[in-house]
Amino acid sequence: MKILVVLTGFLVFYFTYGLYISQFDSSVIPVELKPANPPGFYDYRGVSNVRTNRSSGSSDPVEVISDAKAAGLDFLILTDNLSQSPEPSNSKYHERILVMDERESLFLDSRILILSKNHDPIPGDSGAFSIFFTDLISQKKNLNSDNLLILALPFNNGPTWTGPYPTALDGLEILNPKSISQKAWQKSRTSVIWSFVTYPFNPRFSFLRLFNEPTEETSLWDKLSAEGPMWGFAGAEANARAIPLANYLVKFPSYQMSFSFMSNHVLLTTELTGSYEKDKAKLLGALKHGQFYASLDILGDPKGFNATVIDQDRVYPMGSQVKLSKGQKIYARLPIEPRDFYEIVLLKNGSREATSNKQELTYEIKSPGVYRVVVRVSPTLPLPDAKKWISWIYTNPFYIQP
Repeated sequence: MKILVVLTGFLVFYFTYGLYISQFDSSVIPVELKPANPPGFYDYRGVSNVRTNRSSGSSDPVEVISDAKAAGLDFLILTDNLSQSPEPSNSKYHERILVMDERESLFLDSRILILSKNHDPIPGDSGAFSIFFTDLISQKKNLNSDNLLILALPFNNGPTWTGPYPTALDGLEILNPKSISQKAWQKSRTSVIWSFVTYPFNPRFSFLRLFNEPTEETSLWDKLSAEGPMWGFAGAEANARAIPLANYLVKFPSYQMSFSFMSNHVLLTTELTGSYEKDKAKLLGALKHGQFYASLDILGDPKGFNATVIDQDRVYPMGSQVKLSKGQKIYARLPIEPRDFYEIVLLKNGSREATSNKQELTYEIKSPGVYRVVVRVSPTLPLPDAKKWISWIYTNPFYIQP
């Protein structure tokens, strides 16, 4: 009888708390406002590091693409771990969403995402593939214009790379839900379990409360950026693992939910046209040159944000390498003022250089360096959590040269 009373009390508390957190809106900007493109650019939102049932995912490509449409993505990059080109390929427009069927490869203790302009068959034989990939990853990035190589999960239960990082790497994942969850588990298993049991009431809040700044990833990013262009990506780590529950399989988190956590926003100066080959080349070209920013979309859609270098009448996008000249400025602007405390932070060589608590930041550049912008917000989370600072937007660097 006592056990029944305790269990009843717990269930009442559980569902009451669930109702309480279900009312929490994690967005720091009004969701009813329709985001617009920033002046002079077109913002296209997409995700990479997505696996289907052709490798370790739980759904076939058609279902995954359907979830990407429902999540409002403009492009989707599938990265299954395949020994050869998938047949048939899903690389085409699926209604309004552009899908790239790309690759993931295991190398030493790491995972490398390979995005390619062409789709020549990758060798299926393990020996031939080893030679192919070793040659690919040892090339200099400026000589490897046809491929984009991204290091996924650079700290998967500790550093995954020993020795110098490959010269061909174009970027690394600075945001990844798996990495965030792993670090939260190491910090407090009780907190992770609580997020898991409250997930059905408010999935976004359950994930957001576990977020800790990816300091290891951003420190590595700044270190590699000092050696040459290196871009920061958000990886969806989407595979929707199927968890058996009674007579059902529950996909947790679902692909659609994974696609809403974080993404990459590519900024183009011209619109996509609907021609697959041309549009894919434009998107990959922008990703290859760092013309995008990574964002924690769980905090709200940042579309309309931009950061540029202004040099007299010229405007340089993120990822640009610009020679220092008098009067140059870095300009960053949010599309709307967040309803919570916020700050726009300019970093130079990994250290805080300037801060603005207004909707825009203007900074006159006086010396060479690697500059990037971070937008941080401080929402108040439901009890027992409290107010915390969370990085919402990470731009790619500007390289100001002597």
